[in-house]
Amino acid sequence: MAENAEGDLNSNLLHTPYHTGDPQLDTAIGQWLRWDKNPKTKEQIENLLRNGMNKELRDRLCCRMTFGTAGLRSAMGAGFCYINDLTVIQSTQGMYKYLERCFSDFKQRGFVVGYDTRGQVTSSCSSQRLAKLTAAVLLAKDVPVYLFSKYVPTPFVPYAVQELKAVAGVMITASHNRKEDNGYKVYWETGAQITSPHDKEILKCIEECVEPWNGSWNDNLVDTSPLKRDPLQDICRRYMEDLKKICFHRELNSKTTLKFVHTSFHGVGHDYVQLAFQVFGFKPPIPVPEQKDPDPDFSTVKCPNPEEGESVLELSLRLAEKENARVVLATDPDADRLAVAELQENGHWKVFTGNELAALFGWWMFDCWKKNTSRNADVKNVYMLATTVSSKILKAIALKEGFHFEETLPGFKWIGSRIKDLLENGKEVLFAFEESIGFLCGTSVLDKDGVSAAVVAAEMAAYLETMNITLKQQLIKVYEKYGYHISKTSYFLCYEPSTIKSIFERLRNFDSPKEYPKFCGTFAILHIRDVTTGYDSSQPNKKSVLPVSKNSQMITFTFQNGCVATLRTSGTEPKIKYYAEMCASPEQSDTAFLEEELRKLIEALIENFLEPSKNGLIWRSV
Repeated sequence: MAENAEGDLNSNLLHTPYHTGDPQLDTAIGQWLRWDKNPKTKEQIENLLRNGMNKELRDRLCCRMTFGTAGLRSAMGAGFCYINDLTVIQSTQGMYKYLERCFSDFKQRGFVVGYDTRGQVTSSCSSQRLAKLTAAVLLAKDVPVYLFSKYVPTPFVPYAVQELKAVAGVMITASHNRKEDNGYKVYWETGAQITSPHDKEILKCIEECVEPWNGSWNDNLVDTSPLKRDPLQDICRRYMEDLKKICFHRELNSKTTLKFVHTSFHGVGHDYVQLAFQVFGFKPPIPVPEQKDPDPDFSTVKCPNPEEGESVLELSLRLAEKENARVVLATDPDADRLAVAELQENGHWKVFTGNELAALFGWWMFDCWKKNTSRNADVKNVYMLATTVSSKILKAIALKEGFHFEETLPGFKWIGSRIKDLLENGKEVLFAFEESIGFLCGTSVLDKDGVSAAVVAAEMAAYLETMNITLKQQLIKVYEKYGYHISKTSYFLCYEPSTIKSIFERLRNFDSPKEYPKFCGTFAILHIRDVTTGYDSSQPNKKSVLPVSKNSQMITFTFQNGCVATLRTSGTEPKIKYYAEMCASPEQSDTAFLEEELRKLIEALIENFLEPSKNGLIWRSV
């Protein structure tokens, strides 16, 4: 009897118009209950409705996720602003509509879908299920889909898009975000993440077809459709074959006495890093047993982000001490980022920052290029890239060695598209990075890649070991030769968009209208670049070389003492970030003085430009 009452209530919910007093909400509730076929997320909305939780219903149903850095990222759960079966179906329908418009051969070339190991029991959302639904939408429209039969590192999707000549691809992942999150990361036919205007256009197309089509929920298609292919073995084989292009000391690797510990942070990295080590001739790295296998709860770490340093690397550092391994390699859960730690003489661990690792990788990739290239190869044809908030160390190396260095807007999507342009113009790109431990050695993939970076770091460490040099000692040699680059990054939390706006507007109208500051405390400013407005005082025409990025705030100050500091807002969180770096010339080797100078400058920057107490900013140290 009780069961029937429940059934009646559900059928009433489905067939009565809702009277919450908010017509927009009533419509949204009606749509959700009509369209959602996932019993768990449907029930979440029904429970809210039953309990009269109108505010929560409004928050979940009356706004939609926007396309951020190359796709969607949000918490998993019920509602149009979360990642779930229905929103992934809607997003893929929009993708289909847009791709059909852009590519006349879409149905010949097909689409790639990969996924990581995330999942949430309460909404029965897992990356694998969301990937199957993504594939189902396209298979129902007769599009060939390359759906990986097993979880893969994020770099495998852009790699497969290029290798299989597909028109685009999607990776279901939220990388190193908290366990509640998931995402839908989109790659274009180039193998780079999508950039503007594709994001805006896809979003428009999603909004034009929100009702699920016939067949969109039919995830059986991935088992029955002749248009579904599994690219796993083929892509894995080709990827590992391509890795050989950046392996320079295979024989030496096979003999090294150095031991490595690898943690895959409960994600996808274990199998693939083991294979990569095999390709480079190494013995397998020692895995951290508690973190080797996928676990969507990330049960041994507070947050699954290796960038947080020693606190989250605890298990791997202890295992390395026990196994007598000097180097620890940590890939994040979707294996596109890499952290490295090294045991020092004094028994302490040195966890390298993204900028320090980039100094080592930059030196290594150029050194290997020099030793392995033909005599008539032109150094002027060689490039390295970094995002503009990352260390300028590659610029210093480039100036001394004669190759080109370029910077891009923050985000690897800009690096990927720029590399594509350079390669099409016959240039050679050796290395690219962003300071948040994202590295790309070589150009087989046009996105950051933790798998290849891990094995290249191991080869570099093994090579240096033959000369009795540690990674830390080599880093100092790089700085002594090209100039010390000491950087610090942190952020403030600010939940008021109007406060953020007024902080940046004040900088644009500092002492008088349309005048930027000339000093920050006692520090004289040499140049200012504002990519939000497109202004750059260092250029003859005062126009920024980097593309204007109107929807985010970003101003860079170059100081007379060699320091470069950037203030910018985060695309995904309520943060104002600062990035400050002291770029010294090789003659300046007093690191204590340089560090003190940087500390004073950051203090002045915060006090004079951000005014935390006046603006109610919450200070966070990274």
